[in-house]
Amino acid sequence: MVSLTTVNAPEETLTPEQWLSRFSTQLPEEEVCLLENALKLAQEFYPADAVTQMGEPMLSHVLSATYFVHELNIFSDAIAATLLSALPVYCADWKERVATQCNDSVMRLVEGIDQIQKLTKFSKVEKISTPQENQQQAESMRKMLIAMVSDIRVVLIKLAMRARTMHYMARIPDSEEKRELAKETLDIFAPLANRLGVWQLKWILEDLGFRYQKPEEYVQIARLLDEKRIERIDYINDVVATIERELSRLSIHCEVAGRPKHIYSIYKKMTKKKLDFSGLYDIRAVRVLVDTVPQCYTTLGIIHSMWQPIPGEFDDYISHPKSNDYRSLHTVVIGPKDKGVEIQIRTFDMHQYAEFGVAAHWRYKEGGEGDKAYEQKISWLRQLLDWRENVAEDDKANELAEAFQTELFNDTIYVLTPHGKVLSLPVGATPIDFAYAVHTDLGHRCRGAKVNGHIVPLSTPLENGQRVDIITAKEGNPSVNWLIEGWVKSSKAISKIRAFVRAQNSEAVREDGRAQLDKQLNKLPQKPNLQQLAEALNFSKVDDLYLAVGHGEMTPRSINIAARQLLHPIVEQTTITPDSLIRKSRAQTDKSGILVDGEDGLLSFLAKCCKPAPPDEIAGFVTKGRGISVHRQNCAAYKNLAQMHPDKIVSTQWSASKIDQVFPIDVEIMARDRNGLLRDVSEAFSRNKLNVIGVNTLTKDSLATMRFTVEIKQVEDLPRVISNLSEIKGVFSVNRL
Repeated sequence: MVSLTTVNAPEETLTPEQWLSRFSTQLPEEEVCLLENALKLAQEFYPADAVTQMGEPMLSHVLSATYFVHELNIFSDAIAATLLSALPVYCADWKERVATQCNDSVMRLVEGIDQIQKLTKFSKVEKISTPQENQQQAESMRKMLIAMVSDIRVVLIKLAMRARTMHYMARIPDSEEKRELAKETLDIFAPLANRLGVWQLKWILEDLGFRYQKPEEYVQIARLLDEKRIERIDYINDVVATIERELSRLSIHCEVAGRPKHIYSIYKKMTKKKLDFSGLYDIRAVRVLVDTVPQCYTTLGIIHSMWQPIPGEFDDYISHPKSNDYRSLHTVVIGPKDKGVEIQIRTFDMHQYAEFGVAAHWRYKEGGEGDKAYEQKISWLRQLLDWRENVAEDDKANELAEAFQTELFNDTIYVLTPHGKVLSLPVGATPIDFAYAVHTDLGHRCRGAKVNGHIVPLSTPLENGQRVDIITAKEGNPSVNWLIEGWVKSSKAISKIRAFVRAQNSEAVREDGRAQLDKQLNKLPQKPNLQQLAEALNFSKVDDLYLAVGHGEMTPRSINIAARQLLHPIVEQTTITPDSLIRKSRAQTDKSGILVDGEDGLLSFLAKCCKPAPPDEIAGFVTKGRGISVHRQNCAAYKNLAQMHPDKIVSTQWSASKIDQVFPIDVEIMARDRNGLLRDVSEAFSRNKLNVIGVNTLTKDSLATMRFTVEIKQVEDLPRVISNLSEIKGVFSVNRL
């Protein structure tokens, strides 16, 4: 939550000269000179009749948008770039002119704005798509906009320009185009502003997008509010001042901030919780940050002594944290003038975790399943934008400007289909990967590709924002050379090509398997019945056994054991299954501590991918020659194996002999790097009596990622450990891997 400032619509009648004069009173002379040069370029090349998509004169549009950019405090080169954002349309040698008359930084920003302007014009959600596909497309668009820019300020400038467009649309009659632009704003740009913590733009984009898309609902809620937004802001400021004064009197260090809930947020909450307007108590909200947990409860008592709490509207998420470890005190009181106010109370460390950790507000608001790696990168960007508010000295400002040059999102690229759908691919992906991402059959028949309208070799690495069109044959097969030459990078494309080649070569593989099986059985004094042998090894047909042998899925030892048991049956012989082939004699094997189908004494091992420990729910998978690998049931690797080979899954559980042993588990900590961080984390593990057996740390751009392997008896102890680690200064996320 930020302090209560608003970004008002710029004056419509301001001339370029008045605009420059206004900035000359706020900025140093050198920066004013930069803006003057940018203004001259804009005036020289923008035609008098140049207008935006909504019909606003271009020069007026960019001049107005600069006020939003200035409020964001992202330096004067961003203001200059906003002025020149449309220059590539009207000037062929714009790069040279901007670099010469302004500087290289402005030129690179204009280049980035131009790229995403073209991208957003082309990429649209197809009308025939389902709501789920629309949501996925919007999410991919948001990720692409952040990933494709080399300077995050490009996205902020785009948000500012869209905010200006939304202001101007109040002058335009209702139309389908206006509603579509409002929907795009709510689907893509408002969530982006939310993720980056740019609240002032988020509120503008959401409220105005809602106003133009659903005008009747907007007017209804606006009428229900008994005061204008500016009046609610004044009210909140009075509440904030009262709390600050009272806590200061008691020498409690605090930060207090507030916000009036905006109209779109009220609408979403009414819709989500199925409430009418009278059931909302948090139209006005205040957040109080203090140093310690005892001070949280002291503050709560003070606030309840000043204003009457509303029964049933108190939640203690400190004593009982949410599932994502979010902690805070929530209460609703009848404040001054008998108006309801929601108040949240938490420590500074709790707030750090809520804003930048796994409990981050943007993820809570948007819902859905999260991409952990992506969320960590967004967290870093939000911290970066948060720090810009505290930068004053020139040297620190230069460091921050360099930090905006982000490479956080360089592990994934986003490209477009001819219809404007966004697809994500690994870095280095080629048109072949793209074809398989669209459809397996398209990949099989792929023979060439066009990138942005130009024919390119299939081995060409794709880049962010490119539009790809696949050239196909009517019938065709993938080439194994695509794999041999390294032209394929995505796991989906690789697996589909291998599966095709494997299917095409099945006859040759079957004959090879037949030969190998005959060779193995010829070593026995007598050959078993092949159908019985196949069934004993869990194959319904002999041909399936041949294929398995040909692909190397059956070891000679397994075949030998099964054949000998068929030739020399033991008493009470049962059907031979893959798990029976890995059983060891109880006389030769110690108790494993893992019960497989209710029995102990079987060869098993704990999977390293998920490191299960009691009381995790576990499952077993029969491996080749190594025994049963034991996984946590929610392990991604196990789910993959279960889907591909359901016949190799066996029921497992912990035996009593395993309960008193220790197990290794991995814990990952994300934190802002500082002196003494590793020492504080180590001491926390020591206090919890956990033995650390492995440490791996990485620090990049002041973001520390630390992975610890610790020995633990019961996973049930882990929430307490995570809670203690989360309280360490600078730590904003702790997770078991």
